[in-house]
Amino acid sequence: MSTIVNEFNEYREKMNSRILEDNNKVLKRIFNLDTNAYMAGALDVKTKELLGLVASAVLRCDDCVRYHLETCYKEGLTKEEVVESLSIATLVGGTIVIPHLRRAYEFWDALESNDS
Repeated sequence: MSTIVNEFNEYREKMNSRILEDNNKVLKRIFNLDTNAYMAGALDVKTKELLGLVASAVLRCDDCVRYHLETCYKEGLTKEEVVESLSIATLVGGTIVIPHLRRAYEFWDALESNDS
């Protein structure tokens, strides 16, 4: 897999483990809530991931955008579905979202390059 993807995943895993080893009840509950919120329910996982992606882009959280992009990719969403969702995020968030859009495209390209 692409270096950018590997570096992100390794850092995220390392730091999540570090955070959770402190055994803070509030942080553990937030992590658990996040995990459970994205499970299938009235909305399927793909829809929830696209919602998470849009919210993350509007809030300008590159780590969150990368996480949701990778999950969207693993769930089999197409580039067209992802780009359409990112276009809504850019519309809602305004031009300040464009730098995050650039990084989102870069990360999606890295995910796709793994298939080549």
